[in-house]
Amino acid sequence: MKDFTKELNFKTSRSSGAGGQNVNKVETAVTVLWKVDESEFFNERQKALIQEKLKNRINLEGLLFLTVSESRTQLMNKNKAIEKIIDIVNKALIVPRTRIATKPSRAKKEKRLDTKKKISEKKENRKFKY
Repeated sequence: MKDFTKELNFKTSRSSGAGGQNVNKVETAVTVLWKVDESEFFNERQKALIQEKLKNRINLEGLLFLTVSESRTQLMNKNKAIEKIIDIVNKALIVPRTRIATKPSRAKKEKRLDTKKKISEKKENRKFKY
C-alpha cells in the first residue's frame, strides 16, 4: 500500500442535505483531486492499470476525483476522502489470477452419471404401469 497523499489536491464546497444552518454557511464537503499521469509513486505499468480500471472516475484532464460529504466537519471528510482514494487505487492495482481450465476426473463423471441413473430409476418407479 503506497502512500501518495503528498500528490493529492483538495477542494472544499458546501455540502448538501441535512444539517440546518451549518450546511448553508460552512464548506464541509471535500473533493480530492489526483493527477494519475504525474504520479511519482507508481511506475508506468501501474499507472496504466489504474487508468484502465478507474476510467469511469478519471476525467478528460486525467484527474481522478472523489467527493466526500459524509461528516459535518471538513477535517473528518478530508480524512475519509484520503482513506477512500487510497483504497480505490490499491484495489485497482490488484491483478486477478488467471483461471486455469481443468477437466472433471473420471470418478466425478461416473458419480454424476450414477446419480442421474438413480434419480431416473426413482422417477420411473413412480409411474403407474398397466
